[in-house]
Amino acid sequence: MPYLYTIFITHTLMNYSKPVVTTTLLFKILFLMVFWGMWLVFPFLMFSEKNGMQWVLYKAFPINASLIILFFINTEILIGKLLVKKGIAYYVMSLLTLIVIFFISHVFIKRLVGIGSNELEKEIMRTFFPIMTVTAVSTGYGLVTYLIKQQKLNEEENQQRKQSELAFLRSQISPHFIFNALNSIVYLIRTKSPNAEDVTIKLSEIMQHMLYNSRDKMVMLDKELNYLDNYIELQKIRFGEDVVIEYTLNGDTNMKLIEPMLIIPFVENAFKHGTGAVLKPFIDVKINVDGFDFTMLVRNKFNPEEDNVSGNSGIGLENVRRRLEILYPETHSLEITTNEDWYQTTLKLKLHQ
Repeated sequence: MPYLYTIFITHTLMNYSKPVVTTTLLFKILFLMVFWGMWLVFPFLMFSEKNGMQWVLYKAFPINASLIILFFINTEILIGKLLVKKGIAYYVMSLLTLIVIFFISHVFIKRLVGIGSNELEKEIMRTFFPIMTVTAVSTGYGLVTYLIKQQKLNEEENQQRKQSELAFLRSQISPHFIFNALNSIVYLIRTKSPNAEDVTIKLSEIMQHMLYNSRDKMVMLDKELNYLDNYIELQKIRFGEDVVIEYTLNGDTNMKLIEPMLIIPFVENAFKHGTGAVLKPFIDVKINVDGFDFTMLVRNKFNPEEDNVSGNSGIGLENVRRRLEILYPETHSLEITTNEDWYQTTLKLKLHQ
């Protein structure tokens, strides 16, 4: 029955076959090969002149190899299914039943083929010890692999939950921005401004970016900054000379990736709170890219008596705070400060290549 040695390898590869060999799969293959390799070689170490090779091949080896069945019944069925669905009590009872079945069958087979001992106590130990050894090893192996599998499922579930949350957060951004942009166009049309057409064109370019790029996990930094530039140009057309707007960009932005629709809410917030009933409105946006270190500073004047920006940041900033926590948990910092009639936001994060 040498083919039994290949059963567990084939079983493992069929159940865990993937394009990439994971650490878990490698651990399982190596463990099974080492353990069963040593276990199946053991009968051949018992070879002697008294016990010939035929005795080993046709009597001792098959009995030893039959414990492979016990191993996988315990790991795949009892632990993999019964323990999960029925609980530990059913598992323990089923395992004890399995041990008794294998013990009785091994004693009977040994008597049948003539390799059993005449001494009852010695026969019990020779039969019971291998069965309990395989049972203990299979239980440990099964529990470890089960816990690893559960951890992986929990990680995948958390990842799916985060992806769903991100999709929801992104879906909030687009309507929020479109609402603001349409208000700008309505304002220009009502005032019969000749800039209404230019603003509409800018808005179409911005919406194109939102439709085709905002669903991606990452976008080129150049595209995101071009989107920001269009937004600022749109606001310049809307406000004209009523609001002083400064925008500076320094550093190399090529071949760098960023989460889409991530930086625009800070600028939106500046225009939301930095215009209207504000004396000499001024909005300053500075972006610096040093290698993969991205720094964005947005500051604006506001009226403390009319608008409490620290307590009312709206959808945009609360949205982006959560996205930063999910996507850049250890690689970002966000600092928001107010000083008299100035409101300042500083964002730092590590870009992706």
